[in-house]
Amino acid sequence: MIWTPWLAALAPLALILAALWPAARRTPLAFADGAFAVSLLGFVVSLASALAVVMLGAQTTPTFGTGGVGVSLYLDAVSATMFVLVSFVGAVVLRYSRNYLDGDPNHGVFLQRLCVTIASVQALIIVGNVAALILAAIVMSVSLNRLLVFYGERRGAVLAARKKFVASRLADLALIAAAVCLYQAFGSLDYAALFAGSAEPSALVTGATVLIAVAALLKSAQLPLHGWLLEVMETPTPVSALLHAGIINAGGFLVIRFADLIALSAPALHVLAIVGGATALFGSLVMLTQTSVKVSLAYSTVAQMGFMLLQCGLGAFAAALLHLVAHSLYKAHAFLSSGSVIDVLRASWSPSPGGAPHPARFMIALGLVLVAALGLSALLGATLADKPGVFALGAILMMSLTLLVAQGLDERPNAFVIGGTLAAALGVGALYFALQIGAEQLLVGAVPKTSPLTSAFDAAIVALVITSFAGVTLLQSQLGRVATTRWGQALYVHLNQGLYLNTIANRLALKLWPARATRGAA
Repeated sequence: MIWTPWLAALAPLALILAALWPAARRTPLAFADGAFAVSLLGFVVSLASALAVVMLGAQTTPTFGTGGVGVSLYLDAVSATMFVLVSFVGAVVLRYSRNYLDGDPNHGVFLQRLCVTIASVQALIIVGNVAALILAAIVMSVSLNRLLVFYGERRGAVLAARKKFVASRLADLALIAAAVCLYQAFGSLDYAALFAGSAEPSALVTGATVLIAVAALLKSAQLPLHGWLLEVMETPTPVSALLHAGIINAGGFLVIRFADLIALSAPALHVLAIVGGATALFGSLVMLTQTSVKVSLAYSTVAQMGFMLLQCGLGAFAAALLHLVAHSLYKAHAFLSSGSVIDVLRASWSPSPGGAPHPARFMIALGLVLVAALGLSALLGATLADKPGVFALGAILMMSLTLLVAQGLDERPNAFVIGGTLAAALGVGALYFALQIGAEQLLVGAVPKTSPLTSAFDAAIVALVITSFAGVTLLQSQLGRVATTRWGQALYVHLNQGLYLNTIANRLALKLWPARATRGAA
C-alpha cells in the first residue's frame, strides 16, 4: 500500500483553496456545490487515513521547523477517528447550508467562512506538533467568531462572540504556557517526542497538564464560563450544528490527545473530574426547565462535555472518545432537525393514564436499574473498582431509563409490560458496556488503559456523581408534583435562569466591553 501521512493534509488545504474562490460571493449556489464536492474529497481522504492507521499503525511526519518546533502530522487511532468524524459532519453541514441560506445576500461569504472553520478543525486534529496545534486552535477560534457575528446587527450575537473570544484567548494563553513547560521538559514539541518520554513525570509536566486541562475546560464551555454557548443561537443553524457537533469537542480532544501525559498528573485529573462533574450536574438540571428547543440543546451540550471531561478525569479516555463521537453525531442531527421538533412531538404525543410514577414504585425501579448496572458491569469487566469512569457513566445511563421501568410498574402493571421495559433497560446497558470494550480495543496504544480506582478521593467523586444523578432522576420524575409546591416553583425559576451565572457574566461583559450591533453581516 502506497501511503504518506502528508496526504491527510489535502482535506484542510482543499477547503482553504475553495474558500479563496473569487466568484463565491457572486454565484453562491455554484460555490456551495463545489465546496460540498471538496468536503466529500476530504471525507474520502479521512477514510483513507483511518484505513492506513488500521493497516500500518500510528504514523508521523518529519517536522518542518527548528528545534522540535514547527509543523508536522500525527495519525493514530485518536486522530483518525476524529478526522473521519469532523470531515463527515463538515460535509453534511456544507450540504445543508446550500439551501438553508439560499437567497441571503451574504450566502457566499457564509460558505467561505464555513470552509475555513471546518479546515481549521481538521488541521487541529491531524497536526503532530504543539506549536501547529496552537496555531490551528487560534485560526479555528477566529474563524468561528466571524461566523458567530454573521448577523452583526444582532446585539446578542455580538455579545456571545465577545464572550467566546475572551474564553478562547484565555485557553490559548494556557496552551502557550503549557507548550513552554513541555519544551523545557522534553526539548521538543513533537507529539512523538512527548509521548515517548511521558513515563517520567516532573513538576514541569504536571504544570503543563494542569494548563492543558484548564484550556480544555475553557474550550468546552464548562463552569463558570459556559454562557457564550447558550447565546450562539443568533447565528445560522448550520453554525450551531458544527459548533455543538465538532468545535466544542476541541477541549475533549485536547485532553484525549495528551492523555499519556495527563494520566500521570493527579492534579490535572482531579481538576477535570471536579469541574466536569459539577458542570454535568448543573447542565442536566437547568436543561429540564428550558422551553426553547435550541437553548435546551445547548445546556445538553454543556452537560455532555462535562460528562466527557469527568470520564477523562477518572482515567477512562477511550470511553470519553466514544462519548465524544456519539454526542457529535446526535447533536448534529438534533440541531439540523430542530425546526421540525414540534411536528414530531405532536405526532408522537399520547395521554398518560397515571401521570408521574408513584415515588415508592419509582424508587423500586431506580434500585432495579442500579442493580442491573452492577450486574452488567461485573459481567463485562467494567466494575466500579476496575473502571470507575466507565461504571459511573453506565450507572447514569441506566438511571436515565428508570422512568421507563417505573411507568411499566406504575401505569400498566402486567408481566408483558414489566418484562419488556426491564429487557429494554438491560439491552441498552449491555450495549453501552459492550461499546466500551470495543472502544478500548480500538484505541489500544493510542490512549492509556482505563485507570482503576486508586484513591479515596476518586471513590468519593464517583459516589457523589452517582448519588447526585440519582437525585436528578428522582426530581425529573416528580416535576409535576414538585411544580405545585412553593419551593418547587422557586427552584424552577432559579434553574430556568441558569442560577443567574450567565446573567452575571453578561453584566460584567457589557460593562468591560459594550456590545454594539453593526449593520449587516460582520
